[in-house]
Amino acid sequence: MRRAFCLLVLLMLFGTPLAIYRGWLPVPPAWNPWTPLDVRQPPNLLTGYKLMRLQRDPELCRMALDSSVLRYTAVADSEPAAGCAVENAVRVQRAGVQFSSAFLASCKLAVAYALFEEHGLQPAARQAFGQPVARVEHLGSFACRNIGTSQRRSQHASANALDIAGFRLKDGRRISVARHWEGAGQEALFLRQVRDAACSSFNVTLGPEYNAAHRDHFHLDMGLFRLCR
Repeated sequence: MRRAFCLLVLLMLFGTPLAIYRGWLPVPPAWNPWTPLDVRQPPNLLTGYKLMRLQRDPELCRMALDSSVLRYTAVADSEPAAGCAVENAVRVQRAGVQFSSAFLASCKLAVAYALFEEHGLQPAARQAFGQPVARVEHLGSFACRNIGTSQRRSQHASANALDIAGFRLKDGRRISVARHWEGAGQEALFLRQVRDAACSSFNVTLGPEYNAAHRDHFHLDMGLFRLCR
């Protein structure tokens, strides 16, 4: 009896994924680990895995990006500065919002941003102010440098990070991390909601509560480790 139970468990653990992969067991695309990530669908338990697959598969990346409203151009693999290679990257021109400038981004960073805007940033803006964000003001993505004074390369060194300093609403009002984070008004509440939403989309989200170096922006990256501060 116990042996039969163990065989049944093994069949479920290994047989079910194989059946889904082969198409023998139909499941909704959002719950199929091998279907492309659709940015329009709400994130679920498989979203992180699907994001992870994108960086080594440019075609899968393109399919995910094309499910979003991002306007982008593919960028050839290069080493813009010695020791800082950029692979499977795109130049993001705009999304549902305008950006203060176009920026270079690894594929999975660009897709993570699209998820963040669609399911985190804009819902938070509509809840707080009854209107969407029209412009995102950032401090850049690619910078060939280490983390602080350490010997470890920053995620910026591979265009795998983006620093956001503020947001401009549709009516022209500007929400600044530096100016409004410490406040007690609707702007401060909105920034905390944005920080929390970013933690769901990016592997690392660092803001003013992390250290003084981040007092005026949110650092968002898709590194190997998860950290939300």
